[in-house]
Amino acid sequence: MARQLEEQIVGRFPVGRRLRVLDVGMGRGTQALRLARAGHQVTGLERDAAMIATAREALAGEPEGIRERMRIIEGDGRDTGVHFLPGSFDVVLCHGVLMYVEEPDPLLAGLARVLAPGGLLSLLVRNGDALAMRPGLSGDWAGALAAFGSTAYRDRLGLDVRADRLKTLTATLAGIGAPLHTWYGVRVFTDTAANGAHLPDDLETLLAVEEKAGRTDPYRGVAALLHLCGVRG
Repeated sequence: MARQLEEQIVGRFPVGRRLRVLDVGMGRGTQALRLARAGHQVTGLERDAAMIATAREALAGEPEGIRERMRIIEGDGRDTGVHFLPGSFDVVLCHGVLMYVEEPDPLLAGLARVLAPGGLLSLLVRNGDALAMRPGLSGDWAGALAAFGSTAYRDRLGLDVRADRLKTLTATLAGIGAPLHTWYGVRVFTDTAANGAHLPDDLETLLAVEEKAGRTDPYRGVAALLHLCGVRG
């Protein structure tokens, strides 16, 4: 996903431009730190105290210049209007958040609001069109059968969450003025890997396969996650 995001940033903005980036639901700050290291001014918004502590600890270990380029705010992604003015950011990330939001449309509208004209909106969502893949490939036939036609599922943490369909999100992005520019699949072949599984010796080859599949039909359509990139009009 990081490679996909970099591709979109490089293709949309002049080389060397320091971008204003907002990472909504930044988690441990992996993507936010990566972009701060690349020279961008990054704001991370997160409500989970444990995640914030982990991100702050990681940031504290970075050189001073990177620490100065990143700030962390405690808050809910649905309250971007409280924290930021319209058009404040060139890039807005919202990765792995929508599945925990029962009504995502107001959140998405808020993200589009703080995005500058021509800015990039990057979403990572659970693929509602392929929910039967994980249970089916794991031999859970009852679970696979129940997944057809549904957008509800239980994640690996045991939480009951929701998925999004590409067609629905495409319409939503058009409606909030950040129409879909392109989309990728994420975790096409690796979604059934066990938590904590050891990385293979041929990791680079694995990543190359996933990257290729994530941009190739029909493979990307059955990926566990969808990476959608919208552009603010």
